[in-house]
Amino acid sequence: MTEPEDEKRRADKRPHTPRRDGDKRPFQPRRDSSSRPDQGKRPERGGQRPERSGGQRPDRGGQRPERGGQRPDRGGQSGERRLWTKDGKPARNDASAQRFERPPLTEEELRARELRAVRTRHDDPEIPEDVTARDLDKGARLQLKTLNKENAEEVARHLAMAARLIDDDPELAHQHAISASRRAGRIGVVRETLAITAYRTGDFALALRELRTYRRISGSNEQLALLVDSERGMGRPDRALETGRSVERSTLSPASQVAVAIAMSGARLDLGQPDAALAELEIPQLDASVAYSYSPDLFDAYAEVLEELGQEEESARWRELAARADAALNGGDDADDVIEIVEEFEDFDEDEKA
Repeated sequence: MTEPEDEKRRADKRPHTPRRDGDKRPFQPRRDSSSRPDQGKRPERGGQRPERSGGQRPDRGGQRPERGGQRPDRGGQSGERRLWTKDGKPARNDASAQRFERPPLTEEELRARELRAVRTRHDDPEIPEDVTARDLDKGARLQLKTLNKENAEEVARHLAMAARLIDDDPELAHQHAISASRRAGRIGVVRETLAITAYRTGDFALALRELRTYRRISGSNEQLALLVDSERGMGRPDRALETGRSVERSTLSPASQVAVAIAMSGARLDLGQPDAALAELEIPQLDASVAYSYSPDLFDAYAEVLEELGQEEESARWRELAARADAALNGGDDADDVIEIVEEFEDFDEDEKA
């Protein structure tokens, strides 16, 4: 092989990078570093590094504290309280973090902390032996079918006790509802019962939380009135009105429509709007000629607003109608039946009766 052919073959084996115009970059021999006097040398930093004798670090002007001794004073006084942020975490060291002092615990909080480790979170209240699952409403029992037989029996008995005690002892009824929720927290009727008992005991925050959970589980808005009243209990009548308007009334049962109207009327009274409160109650169910299970409460609420407006005579009339409706309903065999309330007229014609 001739010398030109040998050089051509070596040139073909060299890696190359194509240029943007598609031509090959011509070969350029590597420059000798001796041609550049500053090649390969680091620039000076203005002085020589200090010599380290024995591999020790140079003295930086201060002594490091001994590991077994006291920490150096950082400007705080002995016994100074730690600083905390709003969420209860220790404040960071940077000056930009806003710091707050954690308030001292009250005696009740201290006692609760001491007893937390030695007592259970909740003790199930006792259930009389004569109370069985059949004491619970059939529709509620059907919702417990997803539980095993033993657990469903116990949950049903707690729910039955909550229904029995809700009027006479709401606190104990609430304890039974808590016991049921600990065993079956994903059942709609259980969360509904817990919400109702919490409302009756005045725990409106818990009632709101459980009512929203119940609505999410069941998809039902039948407890909308209780949501409105719980917002009122939290001191938020404006939000109560927004909650009541968030659902179309026609999608509710007649009893729920009446309950929502009464709750909305109460929110109007909270805002000092008696005229609007009266308008909230003027619904088709406000019929003095018949009485349903919800009629006594509706008549009585209407009478209360009339009294607020100074219409004493009309208010007394509706209170009398409420009392008569209640007596008629309690005397009937079924509270859900329609019972007519007959008004007495002075000019009653016997011929018309015939």
